[in-house]
Amino acid sequence: MELLIEFFSSYGYFAVLFILILCGFGLPIPEDITLVSGGVIAGLYPDDINVHMMLAVSIFGVLAGDSCMYWLGRLYGAKILRFKLIRKLITAKRLRLVREKFDKYGNRVLFTARFLPGLRAVIYTVSGITRRVSYTRFVLIDFLAAIISVPIWVYLGYFGAQNLDWLHEQIKKGQLAIYVLIGILALFLLWKWKKSKSTKGE
Repeated sequence: MELLIEFFSSYGYFAVLFILILCGFGLPIPEDITLVSGGVIAGLYPDDINVHMMLAVSIFGVLAGDSCMYWLGRLYGAKILRFKLIRKLITAKRLRLVREKFDKYGNRVLFTARFLPGLRAVIYTVSGITRRVSYTRFVLIDFLAAIISVPIWVYLGYFGAQNLDWLHEQIKKGQLAIYVLIGILALFLLWKWKKSKSTKGE
């Protein structure tokens, strides 16, 4: 995170926007750390960086990165797997798994994807490949998820800018809370699926 803070301090909003778009392509930098770092520089340099503007830039950045993956899938379809870099990110196993979940849960998978770093890019690409979701709906669902997660990380960085040790601890707690919520959601969906399956069996 310290390297990101140093980089963002030098180039401001544009650096945050650039990294977030690359995160959308699967850059191996945690998106939440990028968002927190953007908030930190707003806290360290309030005269130069406005935290509310940083939030707006961050939301635009995550939506732009996600949109790129959607359109890659939409324009190239399954042929996108011919690209070596994409093939490393979207393996045949991951593609099959996401397609199965997408068929079962549809829009809920898109919404949940914002909180799934390992599968986020894959889910967005598959949503474009399947063409089951229009771009307008895709952006709307992604935005609704982003306005929940992005402000939390940006403002956490802003208020913790003067105490990085405390900030690191809060990031760990925040990540743990997200994983717990995802686990609860997964259990709920599993229970609902089994219930509907047993009802059909009757």
